[in-house]
Amino acid sequence: MKTSTPWPSHPRSLREWQLARLRTYLRDTVLPFSAHYGRMFEKEGLRPEMLRTPDDLRRIPFTSKNDFLPGSEGSDPVRDFVLVPDRAVLARRPSSIFRALLHGRAAVAEGFEREFRPLLLTSTTGRSSEPVPFLYTAQDIENLKLGGKRVYELCEATREMRMLNMFPFAPHLAFWIAHYGGADFGSFVVGTGGGKVMGTDGNLRLIRKVKPDVLIGMPTFLYHLLQGGVADGLKLPNLRKIVLGGEKAPAGTRRKLRALAEKLGAPKIDVLRSYGFTEAKLAWGECPFEEDAGSAGYHIHPDLSMIEIVDPKTGEPRGEGEPGEIVFTPLAARGSVALRYRTGDCTDGGLYYEPCPFCGRQVPRLVGEISRNAEFREMQLGKLKGTLVDFNRLEHVLDNTDHVGTWQLELRKQNDDPEDLDEIVLHVAKSDQYSDAGLRELLDAHFASELEIHPNRIEFHTEEEMKALQGTGTQLKEIRIIDHRPACEGTGNGGTLPNVHTNAVSRPTS
Repeated sequence: MKTSTPWPSHPRSLREWQLARLRTYLRDTVLPFSAHYGRMFEKEGLRPEMLRTPDDLRRIPFTSKNDFLPGSEGSDPVRDFVLVPDRAVLARRPSSIFRALLHGRAAVAEGFEREFRPLLLTSTTGRSSEPVPFLYTAQDIENLKLGGKRVYELCEATREMRMLNMFPFAPHLAFWIAHYGGADFGSFVVGTGGGKVMGTDGNLRLIRKVKPDVLIGMPTFLYHLLQGGVADGLKLPNLRKIVLGGEKAPAGTRRKLRALAEKLGAPKIDVLRSYGFTEAKLAWGECPFEEDAGSAGYHIHPDLSMIEIVDPKTGEPRGEGEPGEIVFTPLAARGSVALRYRTGDCTDGGLYYEPCPFCGRQVPRLVGEISRNAEFREMQLGKLKGTLVDFNRLEHVLDNTDHVGTWQLELRKQNDDPEDLDEIVLHVAKSDQYSDAGLRELLDAHFASELEIHPNRIEFHTEEEMKALQGTGTQLKEIRIIDHRPACEGTGNGGTLPNVHTNAVSRPTS
């Protein structure tokens, strides 16, 4: 087993240790300075010292995306989640008094600035609602560096490796954690800004110059990029790792990326995923694994965050290794803070605490495939109205199907009539010379076996046509599901359905 820089590990009392950190964090940092949680705890009659066991966490009401939506009177609740310190309260802290005696008042004031003054902003993508900003202070940036550095270590990167950060350059988590984590790790990391900044050709030119050992980016964009590299006769014999974030990347996607890397002359490589989201201001990664053994899951930073798994319908806690919705609580954040945040992401594997079987680290691990709870769409596909379609499963079916390179699901109304039946149009760019007829039959059978539905049409496209459909180089994320039903037009989000953000490294996230 390989290990690198030790992570905090408290195998016999991890939850108790995290709860102690949470009580201190709430008492000294969150409740005095958060308008939202100050009101909430007062309303609930709740005090930090009441949180003695993991079961006590349910005393804290959940936070969700709806809590960030503007109020009816034009209020801005986002501000209420930002920690706004009271200097008089800070000055009375024993630690502040002691520091002033040792180093003077100026040093104390500088420490307050570092802890609480916002310096950076990231935001959600805004595909399903208005973008929500999250603020970072200098202390948050240090947490971002530490979390990112750990992801680099977890992937078994080395300082000698040359890396390309190909996440979109934007106020989104994925780019910044790759940037700050790489700087703290000490590797040569070049940020290309993804397709929207340099375009596919520009990224390929830079790859030729840098000859990277590691590519970091979104699965769909990297697939397009490597396809272009194969077509151009590019060779990358020193490529060792591909690190993914911002979108789902099931086994089929990883297999296709590995096959493209082999065509580029790369030896056996690691294709690893990360998972993160804007509200966490962090991301988590996988350690290398043999594909037939399966991933050991995303390794959580136990000193920076606490993860719960709850029943997505009832909100009741799930046990170790049980599937459910992911709930996030920070333990060291400043700036914007969301406690017991319901991500809307569900894992089919659950949370585990025993040592990782591959790297040996004893930290919580999120195991299994992660899907969006919101990706269930009600559609009228026949005489029976209200057929519930799980687009998470459809995405996995498509990503795991051989001969399918990239794809887009388009939702339409037959005859463009709002009162007519819904229809699903599947756009596909093939990865090889497999026949159109054979692939139509294969995809239709997969749709039927997984969800008992059939696509109304399957249309084949060239790789360039698919790039245009997905918005490669023009959108921050490639659009894989788009809703063109008349009822969805004019919603302000272009009719797109939200992708999972891995997220960061998304949901990035997302």
